[in-house]
Amino acid sequence: MPFEVDLSSEERDRWIERTAEEVVRRRLEAPVALFLEMHRPLSFLGSQALIVLTPLLGVFVGVENVLKLSRVLEDPRNVERLVNRIEELSALRQEAASQEQAPDVQ
Repeated sequence: MPFEVDLSSEERDRWIERTAEEVVRRRLEAPVALFLEMHRPLSFLGSQALIVLTPLLGVFVGVENVLKLSRVLEDPRNVERLVNRIEELSALRQEAASQEQAPDVQ
């Protein structure tokens, strides 16, 4: 089983976008952003732990998915990208919600 998986920048961005959308959909922006910010220095260590746990986690989510997530977490800049995207999507959701609540003034 090869543990090397290539991850293009487009695929990396797709992973970040999908993760951010899911976090915002579940309204977990604050805890996830806080967790990511607190553990950013450990992101590389976390990516390596995912490689070690691939046989166990791969049963549930697929080996390739675990390895790709590991590649995303290898670079702390990707954690920053994810936090920024979560914040952007959260702001958009809050803006849309405030527009829905505002009465039409004509």
